Formats: sequence, structure tokens, C-alpha cells
Amino acid sequence: MFEAPLNLKKSRILISNDDGINAPGLKRLEAIAKKLAKEVWVVAPETEQSATGHSLTLRSPLRVKKIGKNRFSVNGTPTDCVMMAMNNIMKDNRPDLVLSGINRGSNVGEDMTYSGTIAAAMEATLFQIPAIAFSQEIDEDHIKTKVDWSAAEAFTAKVIKKVTSVAWPRDVLINVNFPPVPRTQVTGIEITREGRRKIGDEIIESSDPRGEPYYWIGSQQNSESYPAGTDLAAIQNGAVSVTPLSLDLTHRATMRTLKEAFKK
Repeated sequence: MFEAPLNLKKSRILISNDDGINAPGLKRLEAIAKKLAKEVWVVAPETEQSATGHSLTLRSPLRVKKIGKNRFSVNGTPTDCVMMAMNNIMKDNRPDLVLSGINRGSNVGEDMTYSGTIAAAMEATLFQIPAIAFSQEIDEDHIKTKVDWSAAEAFTAKVIKKVTSVAWPRDVLINVNFPPVPRTQVTGIEITREGRRKIGDEIIESSDPRGEPYYWIGSQQNSESYPAGTDLAAIQNGAVSVTPLSLDLTHRATMRTLKEAFKK
């Protein structure tokens, strides 16, 4: 566990994301972090890397560009960005805390396994640095309307202060999702578990101008209601969802069952 409470005023914070260095959510998170911490660094993908998961670039060179004071872009994935920050850009003074986001769109349920936003926090956790991932759910009509970031802007600092006031295990990261409502309509902050919502069940088929077929993976199917206590239910009910996630994927009950099976 890291030493808690974390003294944010004396901390060095690293920010990354998967929407890219110029993403509006990242700019908002950077502004919030600068009000909390002594020093803020940004190392983010040069271009959008949504749904890249915890992928690492191994078969092509990475290029790092300095684009401002303590601000760098990397032509790779969120995982690449955190790894480059830890082992190159900030190797002499590693961060005390890593923040990822604020992602445009939620990362709840099974979304987490695809998420580059979560992956950046996972990579930091592997370096034994406390990490928090932030995502802003967007309205279904987001293509036609402007994203309302007010919930994220209003509650991000409070969440950072609260979660860093206590210690959590080195193999745990914190996943935060903001509901798609104005700040005045947020119903509270809930500590939640991972819900279930499958993406990719809808495959859209069409043809290009030459008549060749192509396929587009559709969005996840939303339910009218989700089980209480889950991240999905929280944001559906207008609350901020805070979910601790473990990097240890071992299912210990099945492990014990298999040990018994192999004794026979």
C-alpha cells in the first residue's frame, strides 16, 4: 500500500488518456490537477487510442514529442505513454499519482477490458504508483449535442482527495465514472462493483462504393435497469461511480476446485 493520506500539494502527478493529447477531457483533468498538486506532467497519445486495451507497441518505433512544459505526446498506446513516462521522461523523478482521462464516454462493466483509459491506470499500478481512471458518460444523442462535462468538472477534485486520503493495495486501481447529467442533477457518489453489459452483439453490415461488404461493430445494448450496487446502476441513477479494480485476475474458489480435481 502507498502511504496515506497522499499529500497532494507536494505531489507530482502524471496524466495520460486514450482520447489523445488534444482531447477536451484531458485538458479539463490537467486544469483540475494543477489546482491540487505541486507539479503536473502530461504524457498522452499523439492520436486517439480508444479501445486499445492494455496493448503495448513492440514492432514499430515510438517517437516522443515535447509540446510544452512538462507536456509530451507519444505515437503509441496509453500503455506506451505511461511506460515511456516512467522509464524515460520522468525516470529520475517518477510521479506520486497517475490520473487517466477524463475519457469521452463511460468505462463501466465489460468496457473496462477494452479501455485504453483503464489501461493507462493499470500500467501505472504495475509500476506500484497509485492510479485513478476517470470517464464521463455521454448522452445517447451526443453526436448531435455538445458533451456536458460539468459533472466531471464538479466532482473530480473531490474524488481525488477522498480516494487518496486512504491507502489501497498496490495491485488495485480506482475507476471513476461520471453520469451524463448536469452537475446540479448528480445524486451523489457511490462506491460500486463492476456491472455487466456486453458490447459487440450488434454487427452492422453494409457495402462500400465498390460493392464490397464491410462490417461495423455496434454499440452495447443498454438495459432499462441494472443491479443495485453496480457501476452501471450508479451512473444510470445520476450518481458518480467509484470502483476499486484488482490486477489479480485469479479466481481463488475455482483454483481450489481444480487443485482437488488434480489430486484424483
